[in-house]
Amino acid sequence: MIKLFSYLRPHWLATLLAPLLMLLEVCMDLLQPILMASIIDKGVLASDFAFIRDTGLLMLGAALIGLAGGVGCTVFSSIASMRFGADLRQDLFRKVQTFSFRNLDELKTGSLITRLTGDIVQLQTMVQMLLRIFVRSPLLAIGSIVMAVILSPKLAAILAIAVPLLFAVMFLLIRKTLPLFSTVQMRMDRVNTVLQENFSGIRVAKAFVRQTYENDRFGRANADYTDVAIKAQRLVAVNMPILTMILNVCIVTVLLLGGRQAIDGSFDVGRLVAFINYVTQVLFSVSSVAMMLVRISSAKVSADRIQEVMATEPDIVSAAGPELVGGPVAAGEWTGEGTGEGKGEVTFDRVTFAYGHGDQAVLRELSFSVRPGQNVAIIGATGSGKTSLVGLIPRLYDASRGRVLIDGRDVRDYELQALRRRIGIVLQESILFTGSIRDNIRFGKPEASDEEVIAAAQAAQAHEFIAAMPEGYDTRLGQRGINLSGGQKQRISIARALIMQPDILILDDSTSAIDMGTESRIQAALARLMQGRTSFLVAQRISSVLDADKILVLDEGRLVAEGTHSELLASCELYQDIYRSQLGKEEPSYG
Repeated sequence: MIKLFSYLRPHWLATLLAPLLMLLEVCMDLLQPILMASIIDKGVLASDFAFIRDTGLLMLGAALIGLAGGVGCTVFSSIASMRFGADLRQDLFRKVQTFSFRNLDELKTGSLITRLTGDIVQLQTMVQMLLRIFVRSPLLAIGSIVMAVILSPKLAAILAIAVPLLFAVMFLLIRKTLPLFSTVQMRMDRVNTVLQENFSGIRVAKAFVRQTYENDRFGRANADYTDVAIKAQRLVAVNMPILTMILNVCIVTVLLLGGRQAIDGSFDVGRLVAFINYVTQVLFSVSSVAMMLVRISSAKVSADRIQEVMATEPDIVSAAGPELVGGPVAAGEWTGEGTGEGKGEVTFDRVTFAYGHGDQAVLRELSFSVRPGQNVAIIGATGSGKTSLVGLIPRLYDASRGRVLIDGRDVRDYELQALRRRIGIVLQESILFTGSIRDNIRFGKPEASDEEVIAAAQAAQAHEFIAAMPEGYDTRLGQRGINLSGGQKQRISIARALIMQPDILILDDSTSAIDMGTESRIQAALARLMQGRTSFLVAQRISSVLDADKILVLDEGRLVAEGTHSELLASCELYQDIYRSQLGKEEPSYG
């Protein structure tokens, strides 16, 4: 947790002023009982109204100074804590952006959302409490103890018993609640994960009439969280009744002993009232420290979870190696024609891949080579490893064994951003962002001109439906492109990849929601645009791969055959089965 306090350094002035102003308020609060004692002893009992008036005005002035100090402390502690939270949240978000897909799989999206929101809010609140209550309470407790000892060393012995007793209760309370708060945060992660899964798949749940199941699933997660949270808060709630009991016992004891001294004339009534005030301040301050430590124990769990993310090393790191030949094309240069620069050779050398350490391999001993400019199709049954294969090329994941090479160099030796700038990829799920269609198309190339945006949309067969919209390319998209059809989202995703003019283009089953006619026009445009460039097409429909220069046939993570359509029809039984099942034809003879 201490490491995270370094985020307060840039805001040192507010962090320093907050406790100094609180110190001013505490000093004024410590003056009040003494002034009140003098009013009773020298004013009320002596019937001196002038003294009561003058001392009362002094108390009022002290209260106003204390008010200014308290307000100032609140303002500056709020500034410091809010900026602390903002900086920490920004750095945590930047850290998450460096994670590989494997890192994200291990940490879980729902848990990361909780850490970026709830956990940081916990720490933010703790920092504000540290600068206010954790400064005020100890100072007020120490000052009140000192003043109580000055007033009556004998009566102060009561505090010597009460304060350690409170600390013992506080220790037991923290010891019990700390593990519970950790469990509370884990249960909240589970609630967030269920929520995220439900919201992202709510259409599927409704389509299959699974609302009852989803309600039950969320209900279980919510009940588990609530049970643990109640258990933790029940222990925290014990603190106040115990404090009240100890406080009342102390006051009764002070009144019994101090009252006898007051009757004997050895202890002034005003000093007795002041002593009771100091005892009350001590016990309430110690109780505040106890509550604060309970909150700190909760915040420590949040801090540990945030530090876990900060300490996680990205599974994929960028090499300080050479960039790929070429670079992003300057705005206005793209005319919609391929440049044929002859880059993009891809080689898989005995590649094996598993998603997690110890998990079963989804790709096994893959070896093949693709020449620059070749159009490669990948086909196979669901779960055969097609998406996993193309994910290794831009290093969304790293191979567990073996090498993936581009232009003769291991992809792990390239600078990561340079590698990905030269690879255009359309993922299996078309993810669009809130904003205009124009902004989504030039997502990978923000400096692209309007002419480039339109050219990319035309190549992806998206220009016609975009132009038909009332606001055209300025049409605002809802979350994840909710106001577009599946086919429209896929075409915009393809345009987003094409505008980068990549050396290597990967289409991961990205035309599944597009009709056959539109798909054929897209493929014709790609054949022209990707001339001299390498492309990979993951497909379920065999009609999509007929014209490919090379077809890779996968089965259970293994490459069982490669070749052209005619070669595979003549030699690969699995390919023949796929061909017959989809087209309902007997394969022609290639004798």
